[in-house]
Amino acid sequence: MAAARARSEERRAEIVRAALEVIAERGYRGASLGAVAARVGLTQQGLLHHFPTKEALLVAVLEERDQWDTGGGGSGGRDGWRLDLLASLVEYNAMRPGIVQTFSALLGESVTEDHPARDFFTRRYAQVRAETEDVLRAEYGDRLPGGLTPERAAPLVVAVLDGLQYQWLLDPDAVDMPAVFRDFLRLLGTR
Repeated sequence: MAAARARSEERRAEIVRAALEVIAERGYRGASLGAVAARVGLTQQGLLHHFPTKEALLVAVLEERDQWDTGGGGSGGRDGWRLDLLASLVEYNAMRPGIVQTFSALLGESVTEDHPARDFFTRRYAQVRAETEDVLRAEYGDRLPGGLTPERAAPLVVAVLDGLQYQWLLDPDAVDMPAVFRDFLRLLGTR
């Protein structure tokens, strides 16, 4: 029983990795369950045994990507983070353009009302802003050197992170994402 469950989890992980690749190549709307299934040597029906809908697979892909960013901690995995560790995350992302491209493409697609990842991204951004507020509060207290509160500064930090990713994806030779983020931290007044 435990061996069968382990094989099933291993297969699910393989499907998620394949889905990430297919989505990176074709975008969510262009990715089909059949293409993902073929990549892992399954029929579409076999894939549906593990993920009953394309939306369920998409959410699993997004959750997996977030686990990579938080070191496997998932929700709340950034507890104890500092601004310099956010800079390390930017450096880590610069080493995996395919993952960043997939995330960015899905984020862009998710702004439409009917997109299946819209709720995921809405919840994720609320969580990331709250975590960033905590990081800023731990670093600066109730006011940053420029006078902003952590609540007011957190959306700006998140916007810089995501905006840099888009610029870097479009022109990686012109935008040194880790260096620019470190410059931004200096603007905040990192101690």
